[in-house]
Amino acid sequence: MSLDNSSTSFFGNIKNDLPSSVVVFFVALPLCLGIALASGAPLFSGLIAGIVGGIVVGALSGSSIGVSGPAAGLAAIVLTAIGTLGGFENFLLAVVLGGIIQLIFGILKAGVIGYYFPSSVIKGMLTGIGIIIILKQIPHFFGYDVVPEGDFAFIQGDGENTFSELSVVLNNISYGPTIIAIIGLSIMLFWDKVLAKKAKFFKIVQGPFVAVVLGVLYYVATKGTAYGIESNHLVNVPIPSDFDSFLGQFSFPNFGEIGNPAIWVTAFTIALVASLETLLCVEATDKLDPEKRVTPTNRELMAQGTGNIISGMIGGLPITQVIVRSSANIQSGGKTKASAIIHGMLLLVSVVLIPGLLNMIPLSVLAAILLIVGFKLAKPGLFKVMYALGWKQFVPFMVTVLGIVFTDLLIGIGMGLAVGIVIILIKSYQNSHFLHIEDNNDAAHKVKMTLAEEVTFFNKGAILKELDSLPADTFLELDLTKTKYLDNDVIEILDDFAIKAKNRNISIKLTSERGMVENPPSFTEYFRLNPKPEFQEKGKLALTK
Repeated sequence: MSLDNSSTSFFGNIKNDLPSSVVVFFVALPLCLGIALASGAPLFSGLIAGIVGGIVVGALSGSSIGVSGPAAGLAAIVLTAIGTLGGFENFLLAVVLGGIIQLIFGILKAGVIGYYFPSSVIKGMLTGIGIIIILKQIPHFFGYDVVPEGDFAFIQGDGENTFSELSVVLNNISYGPTIIAIIGLSIMLFWDKVLAKKAKFFKIVQGPFVAVVLGVLYYVATKGTAYGIESNHLVNVPIPSDFDSFLGQFSFPNFGEIGNPAIWVTAFTIALVASLETLLCVEATDKLDPEKRVTPTNRELMAQGTGNIISGMIGGLPITQVIVRSSANIQSGGKTKASAIIHGMLLLVSVVLIPGLLNMIPLSVLAAILLIVGFKLAKPGLFKVMYALGWKQFVPFMVTVLGIVFTDLLIGIGMGLAVGIVIILIKSYQNSHFLHIEDNNDAAHKVKMTLAEEVTFFNKGAILKELDSLPADTFLELDLTKTKYLDNDVIEILDDFAIKAKNRNISIKLTSERGMVENPPSFTEYFRLNPKPEFQEKGKLALTK
């Protein structure tokens, strides 16, 4: 049974994948519940999405280390849609239709979009998410659990923002959650930095698992004391009274509303946003992957679409590949997609068999786990590395980081991408040509202008500026021998310059693969009479053989 790009069997790396799946399970559990709560949906819908994202999408995906589940970026869309569409069942229909649209995206090979995000923006995304995780987990670490896990927006549901919430926490510290959070964080750091290097046992049994077990024991031991943990500071998994009530937690889409235009608008919105978040996460996780494997993006879109169809059919939230769980998987040593699948199985088994035990886990301990995940994503040294690469890398990086922290994921990415495009235009403007002024004793002023391989309308401003600055009585050699594409806008500039050149006594020698010509009266006419038909496009001239 082949499960990943390297054709490794399901159990081939189980010694790495099983421990990492446990860590991902502990990271995913509060996020599934918190995102459902922030979305105004039943808590069980978040767990369904996590289970389907792990088992179904994990099995179909071509990603070796990506983990899928409900995404914080869709919470606002879900919250609005449930209210405007007339109920949760109508919303589930939109999720199913959104999954079908994602399948169509994959068939149409729309996954190629993921390859066009600059590296600086992707690194900024990872760093920004790391900072957000740290800032959002500090309140939970100190036992202030007013805002649910998964609320990553700058303006929070309680009326505070990411930073004002921190000042509120100072006056609302709960001692029990804080004590076990500090103990758990200390254990995980000691486990990772010291014990993991001593024996294989400490690599198989992960520090986060030990921290969670101690958290449960602490809750039981201190229950009813001044340093105990109240139930509102614990995981809150729904506990059905019997099998029928368990089945009653599943909801099903209302197909009677399939003709409702609002359903289709929501479906397309879910498909578009979920696909974009998935492609961004795929690009990011591929960069984090120590083995640098490349995820087939079109297959990923089809896997996500299938997952959303199934999730919507049984009452789950929309699914995307998510960077928090994926990065936790990588940091914990996950090697193949078996880790994602096992984490989904753990979610399924635990909510069916041991929901009561899960509800003894302190949220502060899970916050400690996420603090470590966030720090590893937003290492301070990365800022120094990006700064050393120059402003063209550092500026989009910082804009993306700040945009994510002060708005949300997609807006931050959009801001970084916009700045990256502006920088590309500036670089294109600067790299349109090479100018060489010859030093000689002749009366004529000799200038050689060599155009770049690709010359588009972005370059016409720079070329026009150079041509207009040439003094009278200049001899201009225009070298196009290496130019493989010349936009019609630039040819028109050369036409206009040919007229100006006569009035300023400027001689022009044009050199290209077509040969050499002096003082052409019309550049457009010259290229028209010397065509290379197999490379011509309407309104453009391609100059290669």
